[in-house]
Amino acid sequence: MPRKIAPAAMQALKEALTLVYWYKSELRSFLSQCLSDPQVLSRLNWDDYKRNIVATLIDYLATNEEVYQLDLIRLMSEVCQVSNFSHLRKLEEGEKKAEEAEAAIKALRAQLRGYQDIEQEQKQAEERRKQAHERLMKVNAVQQELESLKKEFFDLVSSENPQQRGFNLEKILKGLFNLFDLDPKASFRITGEQVDGAFSFEGTDYLLEAKWQKDLVAAKDLDGMAGKLSRKLENTLGLFLSINGFSEDAVKAHSSGRRLVILMDGSDLMAVLEGRIDLVQLLLRKRRKAAETGNIYLRIHEIL
Repeated sequence: MPRKIAPAAMQALKEALTLVYWYKSELRSFLSQCLSDPQVLSRLNWDDYKRNIVATLIDYLATNEEVYQLDLIRLMSEVCQVSNFSHLRKLEEGEKKAEEAEAAIKALRAQLRGYQDIEQEQKQAEERRKQAHERLMKVNAVQQELESLKKEFFDLVSSENPQQRGFNLEKILKGLFNLFDLDPKASFRITGEQVDGAFSFEGTDYLLEAKWQKDLVAAKDLDGMAGKLSRKLENTLGLFLSINGFSEDAVKAHSSGRRLVILMDGSDLMAVLEGRIDLVQLLLRKRRKAAETGNIYLRIHEIL
């Protein structure tokens, strides 16, 4: 994740949001248009004082900044674009209310200058990754390694030994993550919990769990991974790979609230092995989609 937003900027956003709209209905309408996940608003007590509502919202977004940073920047930017205060001037002591709102927005603009480039930086970084992938695929050594890993994967499809298949799948995944410089770790056991692996991606640690079973992965399997993640550091996320996919209930259950896990299936894996998309770009697109819309199961056909 890019640099974190400073507490002073968060405070300036709270003040400006509190003052720029007098009525809660207007505030809620504005927020619903700015947030990528308007369901966040349902977490708030709209019977509370407006200042408390705003503080609760911004504190929640800030606590989960790895997910909502772009929302915070978008909110700051949209508030700073408010220049017409006629809706405040119509109120009792309207001129004073308008002056206070204008002063708060001016203070927020000063804070925003340091963060306006973050979204553009992310787009540029993604474009650089795309170009790097195209260059990478021209390197024979990389193509040969992908071809070797793909052959190993196809050999597993006909395997009738689930335990051996799972073990070999883990070896393939480790080789793939090594190829894309994602610092994979071998399997390890923590307080009796079996974790298939772990890796690092853009400054965030991920736990990796992989399943190759006939049935779709159910909600209870994702519950188990979410439980492990809840006992790790706050910036730890999870990647759950199910070769045969996930049940609709499982995806729905883990697409609300703070999204800790992103989902990957066999079609995603094949797209990487076939060189149609690199693993880093795939993970970036999935994580961004989860942050912006709550969809933790972005399918490969939606990306390509």
